[in-house]
Amino acid sequence: MKVDRRLFPIIGLLLCLAATPHLYRRLQPETQPVDTAVSAAPMPENSPALPAEPPPILSDAGPEAQLVGIFNAIEANRLNQALELTENLLRQYPNYRLANLIKGDLLLARTRPIAAFGALANAPADKVADLRAEAIVRLKAYRERPEDRFIPRYLLQMQPDQRFAVVVDMQRSRLYLYANDRDNGGRPRFVADYYVTQGKLGADKYAEGDKKTPIGVYHVTANLPRQKLADLYGNGAFPINYPNEWDRQRGRRGSGIWLHGTPSNTFARPPRASDGCVVLTNQDLDAVAKNLQVGLTPVIISPSVEWLSLDDWARERDELNAAIDAWRHDWESRDTERYLKHYSPRFKSGSQDFAAFAAQKRQVMAAKEWIKVATDNLSVFRNPGPDEVVVVTFDQDYRSNNLNNRMKKRQYWQRENGQWQIIYEGSA
Repeated sequence: MKVDRRLFPIIGLLLCLAATPHLYRRLQPETQPVDTAVSAAPMPENSPALPAEPPPILSDAGPEAQLVGIFNAIEANRLNQALELTENLLRQYPNYRLANLIKGDLLLARTRPIAAFGALANAPADKVADLRAEAIVRLKAYRERPEDRFIPRYLLQMQPDQRFAVVVDMQRSRLYLYANDRDNGGRPRFVADYYVTQGKLGADKYAEGDKKTPIGVYHVTANLPRQKLADLYGNGAFPINYPNEWDRQRGRRGSGIWLHGTPSNTFARPPRASDGCVVLTNQDLDAVAKNLQVGLTPVIISPSVEWLSLDDWARERDELNAAIDAWRHDWESRDTERYLKHYSPRFKSGSQDFAAFAAQKRQVMAAKEWIKVATDNLSVFRNPGPDEVVVVTFDQDYRSNNLNNRMKKRQYWQRENGQWQIIYEGSA
């Protein structure tokens, strides 16, 4: 996952200059003879495929590595090489607008110097800005791919049958796929990452129609095949459970947040172009879809991913597991007041606040001679953001002298005054 540091100069050039018109400051016509009869190609919505040739081997990382090679060649003023690399990219993805724009610029550069990204006279300024933004986030993410020794802070514990987890970084327009490495203590293991599109107005959804992508811990709830969808959604869609319990407690509203693909005539959409969904290219959606489990796969959407070292990750996981086990042990003890100390004074579940919950538990506990509680298939995911909230889900097996019950339970724990306490509890 290490990036060759010789690539940094061109990536740095793009990151520094893409915000200005002068992306191609060093781009000059090459001195060798060229076919000046070739004209610059427009940037169509549906560009025709080039003559059929055996396509190159596809990279798991998408076009990022090839884009780096193209801009590296441009930086060195090797225009023919850059054009050849761009045409190779277009053979793989004929509808790739960014590659079509670069090709048009390179063809134009055969006749005169190019001083601006999207130099064609008929290139719409807003479309060029979108493609510039895509180039920036793709190359920045390529440079900053996660290392094995770091783990997203949110993946504290996956339950045994959760094979993969999805983490979306809104700042980097990136989706990271992690495997549940059960042979290594359930440690999340990096598998792949993919470029994504988010809401037109960014992240942190609050209301229906605000064109923002939600922030939080969610789960895949369905698999919708393309045959049942409009072409806008591409090769399929995977709805997630926004708004979740925590969203509803905070007054967040809206619906219809999906992971989905792109229209058939489009390879990729700009970084901010959806109405709130997380959008992948169809090729990437197909790759990710193989690993998604309806009702199980967590989808964690963050403004910007926080990374932990393996030691810090293990420490946070152990701390949460200890708090959960203490809650379970104190419930079994039938010491009601000790048990209630695990609940926040701000606890709320449906219409029941802490006072009503505490009164009910005191009454129930008084009738118990013994209690046994098991928590199986435990998952613990940290909610993104500054609120210090974790989402705990498990299969609860409750047994007592007068009641046996099994249910799938979900709790939200929040750190208050240095102590983890339950702020929500209900069925999952």
